Amino acid sequence: MNIIKSILGAVSLFLIIVACEPADKSADFTKEMIFTGGIEGPAVDSENNLYAVNFEKEGTIGIVDMQGNASVFIELPNGSVGNGIRFDKQDNMYIADYVNHNVLMIPKGKKEVQVYAHHPDLNQPNDLAISPNGTLYASDPNWKESTGNLWKVDETGFSLLEAEMGTTNGVEVSPDGKKLYVNESVQRKIWSYNLDADGNPSNKTLFYEFSDFGMDGMRCDNQGNIYVCRYDAGKVVVLNPAGSIIREVSLKGKKPTNIAFGGKDGKQCFVTLQDRRCIETFMADHPGRDH
Repeated sequence: MNIIKSILGAVSLFLIIVACEPADKSADFTKEMIFTGGIEGPAVDSENNLYAVNFEKEGTIGIVDMQGNASVFIELPNGSVGNGIRFDKQDNMYIADYVNHNVLMIPKGKKEVQVYAHHPDLNQPNDLAISPNGTLYASDPNWKESTGNLWKVDETGFSLLEAEMGTTNGVEVSPDGKKLYVNESVQRKIWSYNLDADGNPSNKTLFYEFSDFGMDGMRCDNQGNIYVCRYDAGKVVVLNPAGSIIREVSLKGKKPTNIAFGGKDGKQCFVTLQDRRCIETFMADHPGRDH
């Protein structure tokens, strides 16, 4: 009888351990090693085409259909290399060009690359966010000094919002346009700001701080939950608007650089992986903020 109890106890413990293990895992969306190590900036247009920078070689933008087939969409001029990508409501594409200190713009339906904004004093425009009213924000890290800046961007140029932060990287705006989130990769902190009607931030508050690994891109779903790429941890962590972890998704790669929402119902997540040079996918509980 004692032996049977011991066996049943061991089985119960095993089932508890299995039940507690994270069930969320990603799957491959594209083939491995088809992008460069600079793969970044996933973004989905209104026709459900997925884009990411540095397909096959640096300085390109790749386009991926919903079957995971990738090809070159455009090669950027003047030695530009893209990082973050965002679309506005008119389907114009904005690209952070970290080499030439630009935000580039490609009008809907065209392949003509325009300089939307330029500032010679930037470290390197890295990730972009776009608010519901069309205001752009750019992170601007200085990796050598572990510092960074935060900028607002419009057709008049770059406006400095905050200087000498930590290593600014991922940036996002809440679905209602009232909150701006910025993370610092080296310092492992996510900051939130209130946004006024003109898109200017105030009331800087520590939203969340991780104790290990780094961070890269972030995106919100339409409920205001924030999907954070945990660089070197091989995870996407989901935080609710109160700053509590509500979900963790394990990736096949260890170095996620950014994430976007798309798919038929807007619930499919696409994650760019630097180490695997490909895109992985998983399903979210809610559609992305822009869907």
